[in-house]
Amino acid sequence: MRQVVRQSGEVNVHEPADDVRVPRAQVGSSPQHLLTTLLGEYLDSSDADLPSMAVIAILREFGVSEPSARAALSRLIKRGLIARRGNGRPPVYHLTPQAIARHRSRMQHFLNFGAHPPEWTGEWVMASFSMPSSGQASRHAVRRSLSALSFVGLYDSVWIRPGSDAAPVKAALSELLRHVEGARWSVMHVRFDEESGPHGPAAAYDLTALAAAYSTFIKQYAELRVAARNGEVDAARALVARTSAMDSWRKFPDIDPDLPHHLLPQPWPRQQARDTFLDIHSALGSLAQTRFVEVATPHWPDAASWITHFQASRDPVRPEPTGGKHAGPPCTG
Repeated sequence: MRQVVRQSGEVNVHEPADDVRVPRAQVGSSPQHLLTTLLGEYLDSSDADLPSMAVIAILREFGVSEPSARAALSRLIKRGLIARRGNGRPPVYHLTPQAIARHRSRMQHFLNFGAHPPEWTGEWVMASFSMPSSGQASRHAVRRSLSALSFVGLYDSVWIRPGSDAAPVKAALSELLRHVEGARWSVMHVRFDEESGPHGPAAAYDLTALAAAYSTFIKQYAELRVAARNGEVDAARALVARTSAMDSWRKFPDIDPDLPHHLLPQPWPRQQARDTFLDIHSALGSLAQTRFVEVATPHWPDAASWITHFQASRDPVRPEPTGGKHAGPPCTG
């Protein structure tokens, strides 16, 4: 069974903060997913008042209608990402502290991914399970959970992932299967005599499709990368372009198994894709922030005090929010 790189569909989310549920990535960026990306990139304090009309104006930059913007706000409230402040009209919202923690963790994840090759020890975590044929729903739930933990099916009920941390999968299998009558499961640390051959673990991954996805990203953003580096992108374009690049890049840390170099086909395009993303993200950060403030200020006079943007710092484990008078403390690795 190969892990298929999904060009669309959900992005696996690991270890959500408390009960905050982050929307799944969707084709063409649904309004709620787009709003999640924008709030994660440009707002870093739960103290900020966020008027609904400012949100509507920002989403209009991306072609989102007012009814769709209001629906996106409602969905993010239900997921615990934002909450209403007071009962005034028009309504005012704020990011929850849990959402801030979640956003900062995810931004660090997105900006750090691919900065350093994994430290390879040769260890893999293997999980296997069996259950009666009547447990089909539980079987599907286990497969979804294993996929979310970056496992891939080696054989029908044998799943693997590189590394040595088995605690998350042990907890997940216990939670899902301990009440299923007749279910059995095991978690093991293993090494393969032949890692890269047709019967080894590397064969479980569709690395050709993943490489194609990286190459598509590189081609899609090549012109924007050059324009951004040459200072040819104005603020009006920067907000949409930078957000689009982040929206496209953010899927890779969740679908790339981050295999060691010797298991990857060469040349491997991830570094070029990462450089493309970071060039755009870094060069357009201040311009995108400026445009966000311009659009939001008529509905939110204090916007300039709160709007910020994340910037990959020289220390790759510490991407930091930059700008805005009330930006939170730097992320720590």
